[in-house]
Amino acid sequence: MSNRQRPMRLIVCGTDTDVGKTVVSALVVQGLGARYWKPVQSGLEDGGDSGRLQQLLQLPTERLLPEAYRFEAPVSPHWAAERQGLTIDPSRLALPAGSEPLVVETAGGLLVPLRRDWFQIEQIAVWGLPVLLVARSGLGTLNHTLLSLEALRRRSIPVLGLVLNGPPHPDNPRTLESLGGVPVLAELPPLDPLTAAALERHWQASALPHTLGR
Repeated sequence: MSNRQRPMRLIVCGTDTDVGKTVVSALVVQGLGARYWKPVQSGLEDGGDSGRLQQLLQLPTERLLPEAYRFEAPVSPHWAAERQGLTIDPSRLALPAGSEPLVVETAGGLLVPLRRDWFQIEQIAVWGLPVLLVARSGLGTLNHTLLSLEALRRRSIPVLGLVLNGPPHPDNPRTLESLGGVPVLAELPPLDPLTAAALERHWQASALPHTLGR
């Protein structure tokens, strides 16, 4: 089977917290007909990110994979685990089996510690999947995004491209493509209401279907 025929499996990671990873994950899960997996969930309000994605997309049970770790506190995973007397074991974070498309959503940004001697970017390198990097559209995104791309490049982790969340910016997409060396695959403005239908419209209007093979 050629690479082109293999189902897309990718990681959605952000340049920071609250940049819209779950909304972008929903966009891609719906667009690809993929399964969704949030390996480590910190904070369980509204059922965590899996619960919010399920409420938005109404996924069948088999496409919503259970988390490896669920922590009560909405804090960094290493500290959330410690507060419950636990330590995250990377061996429990092995990718799920299956031949269907898969979207893996990380907890926070690349250098978030999963434990005090294991950064999230190290786990991403172990998974060996390409990254779709989610960033804010506006002020501050250049520094955060370019630093994140540099960290990924230093570890030879492939990057599919960027998704910019927030009000459209007149220059940041062009600057990020030029200086970061990766394409901006979608610009996702604030959606009100946020619905599956609205996500589908933006999916079709973006470069994501072509890049991700559907």
